[in-house]
Amino acid sequence: MTGNPPMLLALFALVALAACGAQPAPEFFNAQRSEVTRDGRKYVVFHTQNRVEVVRLGYAPRGAHQAIRATMIEVIPQVTGCKLVESTLQGDSGEMRGNIRC
Repeated sequence: MTGNPPMLLALFALVALAACGAQPAPEFFNAQRSEVTRDGRKYVVFHTQNRVEVVRLGYAPRGAHQAIRATMIEVIPQVTGCKLVESTLQGDSGEMRGNIRC
């Protein structure tokens, strides 16, 4: 196989990273990780004592995003045992972060 070696290396790195699944934002590198499935969808929840990040895995069709976002909000207290400070919630149906109060 011929080609541009740096380009091939970058492509390999991209494929390797994609195979790792959900990765947390830098502020959650040392956070606790939990995986949950709700309504046939998989989510990964990263949380510390006062912050949470929820990542949806997989494709979501148009029209499903509002329900997914509601599910992501419901999952936070179930997984963390803490209350979400809703005014701090940022993100969308793919990834959201916020503060929690335990």
